[in-house]
Amino acid sequence: MSQSALAVEANDPYMTSDVVVEMLKQLRALDTYDKYEGWSEEKIIDPLVLTKERKREIPIIGDPDEITLARIKAYYNSIASLIEKRTGLMAVPVINITHEGFGRAFILVGKLIVVDKILRDVHRFGFPSLEDFCTKSEQVIDKAADLIEKFKEVAEA
Repeated sequence: MSQSALAVEANDPYMTSDVVVEMLKQLRALDTYDKYEGWSEEKIIDPLVLTKERKREIPIIGDPDEITLARIKAYYNSIASLIEKRTGLMAVPVINITHEGFGRAFILVGKLIVVDKILRDVHRFGFPSLEDFCTKSEQVIDKAADLIEKFKEVAEA
């Protein structure tokens, strides 16, 4: 992939958002073979952006590869980390995905489920833009923080 083929611009204002910064940390943490060594942050986060053209290239039916599964795990790890940062309570992601790309993702805080997402067609996991990635992720974090506030005693159990 050449630099010009990236969907994420070098000066994209969303690159400095908490969600993107945390996602980059999680992706680098999963990079045990230093594949991302020397890569720009834009190049690392770029596969999460599925423009209409990119999505058209992915078959409708397909099994997820290990890289896509790792990306999904990094996403929910970053969401859990940001929930933990905001609320001060430990958040734990639990992800179960079949080899066909179906499953479920939970984030637990104490005995409270703060995120419950049914996963389908995960081989097409991504967001139309970096802005959409940030907006949707922040909405998930806000809803989780609201649930924790509403059911504080369950979250602290």
